[in-house]
Amino acid sequence: MFERILLPTDGTDSMDAVVETATDIAGRRDAEVHVLYVVDDRAFLTLQDEMKTDVLAELEGEGEAAIDRTATRLRESGVDVETAIRQGDPADEILAHAEEIDADLITMGTRRGDYTNNLMGSVSQKVVARASAPVLTTNLAAEE
Repeated sequence: MFERILLPTDGTDSMDAVVETATDIAGRRDAEVHVLYVVDDRAFLTLQDEMKTDVLAELEGEGEAAIDRTATRLRESGVDVETAIRQGDPADEILAHAEEIDADLITMGTRRGDYTNNLMGSVSQKVVARASAPVLTTNLAAEE
């Protein structure tokens, strides 16, 4: 049933529980895990081009490090892994990537935040509401 699992990551240590879940499901199903990092560029659209390029390059570097950590853990557990970095609105990019790879499952973290997350809508809430594939969310521990 699950052959392609999409695992969006933000690179934080709190993602460990999501990686463990994806590893377990992929191992049981002999599935491939697609690790995705999205550089949220919306806050930088008004910056001057040179400054925007520098900021986005730094964020892509952080994304590459996050993907590398996650992919290494999955590969060490015997899971086949594909990786990608995208740029844009995180929810939109996760949904677009899921469609492009024909994901059978999206597994991602969610945080219980303050009231502003509920007013604005979190990335995971948007993905759950709009995804055509099933979405498995794991509550992430608050980072201290």
